[in-house]
Amino acid sequence: MPFNIQAERERRTALAKDTRNLLDTNTGDGKTWNADHQKKYDENVAEIERIDASIERHQKMMDLTADEAFRNAGGREHGDPRAPGAGGNQASSEVKLFDKWARGGDSALSAEDWQQVNAAMSGNPNLNPEQGGYTVPTTIASSILEALKAYGGMRQVADVFSTAGGEPMQYPTSDGTSEEGEIVSENQSATDADTTFGTKGLSVYKYSSKVITVPWELLQDSTADISGFIERRLQSRLGRVTNRHYTVGTGNGQPMGVVTAASVGKIGLVSDLPIITYDDLVELEHSVDPAYRQLAHWMMHDDSLKIIRKVKDESGRPIFVPGYDQGNPGGAPDRLLNRNIQINQHMASPAAGAKSLAFGDFSFYKIRDVMAVTLFRFNDSAYIKKGQVGFLAWMRTGGNLIDVGGAVKTFQHGPAA
Repeated sequence: MPFNIQAERERRTALAKDTRNLLDTNTGDGKTWNADHQKKYDENVAEIERIDASIERHQKMMDLTADEAFRNAGGREHGDPRAPGAGGNQASSEVKLFDKWARGGDSALSAEDWQQVNAAMSGNPNLNPEQGGYTVPTTIASSILEALKAYGGMRQVADVFSTAGGEPMQYPTSDGTSEEGEIVSENQSATDADTTFGTKGLSVYKYSSKVITVPWELLQDSTADISGFIERRLQSRLGRVTNRHYTVGTGNGQPMGVVTAASVGKIGLVSDLPIITYDDLVELEHSVDPAYRQLAHWMMHDDSLKIIRKVKDESGRPIFVPGYDQGNPGGAPDRLLNRNIQINQHMASPAAGAKSLAFGDFSFYKIRDVMAVTLFRFNDSAYIKKGQVGFLAWMRTGGNLIDVGGAVKTFQHGPAA
């Protein structure tokens, strides 16, 4: 029987909803979690994992065998907003120009092409083409920045904004969690209670993708999606390095990472093996002031989630609740203690002394982009003698936790015994 991805996704959603219902309806009001419930939970989660793996395999196969006519029309993978019929003629035209330039360089573009390129510049309109530079068209530049969300997770939960220039920027801070008003009797004066303000820097740093080398054979292959290959490689390289710095950056010559900036909310038990208990999670959650918990998330490495999925609450019920496709109406993410989970592979894996969990309102982490993703093409002798063409992208970005009230706290494992 042919594999039907949509049917499998629907079956996965049904299993996830059934599992959530199982957890919600079998504790409280005199009900207790028993061995039969646990067996059903384990079976559902195991089947969800099997379906996920199967869908991923088939989706990769579908991507690899995508229709050639679709690629030649200037599109990308299915679902790309710049594909024909999904993003309009302008997007398709920009992609075609980008592909034309990637294959043949500056000389491959006509005067009319360069006029269109200059009209679509996302950053520096005065960049000299004779220097080998090509500022990425608006649609592609936006797509690259949007795609960076997939690499690590910080851009999915942080507050991301852009500025036209990269000049130093100071963000105002103030901790009002301990302040409150008062009752004032008739004809009495209000009490002075000056608010203390501070500032935190939000500098940007220059990132490169490192040079991406493409062999001539691939450039000469009319069926190869050259611009798509370059774009995806730029996304992965820039996405990984920036997410690592947004997460654990030192703040010295690089962005201040959220884990570096946040204070420790809970230290775990002394243990030879890294453990995370139900009490640890409750303590970490309540180390964050309630004022920040309304929009709070959990953030962790996938290895931490593997441990947490085995943790049970005081009723013996698993505390991990599987999610289902958010693309469907009524979709929902994975949940832990009724809060969303954000997987970030640049968080530390569980280990003695490691800060493997973060909890809080990550919108207080500000990511600042200077909107000018610039790509250069090299065909000098260093590459020609190898039969290659080089591509290099630059972007400017930075980040910092703009908070002094403890909007985000971390869990640190105790030392080894």
